[in-house]
Amino acid sequence: MKDDSPFVFAGLWEGWKDPSTSEWLHTCTIITGEPNELVVEVHTRMPVILPEEHHAKWLGEAQDGDLKELLKPFPAERMNMWPISSRVNSPENDDEPILESIEHDP
Repeated sequence: MKDDSPFVFAGLWEGWKDPSTSEWLHTCTIITGEPNELVVEVHTRMPVILPEEHHAKWLGEAQDGDLKELLKPFPAERMNMWPISSRVNSPENDDEPILESIEHDP
């Protein structure tokens, strides 16, 4: 976010019992949707970011309307983007410098 505030992705989770092992599994997913004007430069999808005013609705704490209406691109003007290392593509790389801006050839 341009103001460095935290943000929330729309997601789902479920616990279910694997019938073959009787083991309980806890799974989750982040919901993606159409990209906004900023993200479309790098990808055809983006995680759905929920503005704070929709958190309670998404979590079922408010009963006002269809949740599908929340699954829209987050306003690009409230976001910031910069090039980072392709090292981000491996979960083995888990260090602060991975988020630092790198030189980018247009």
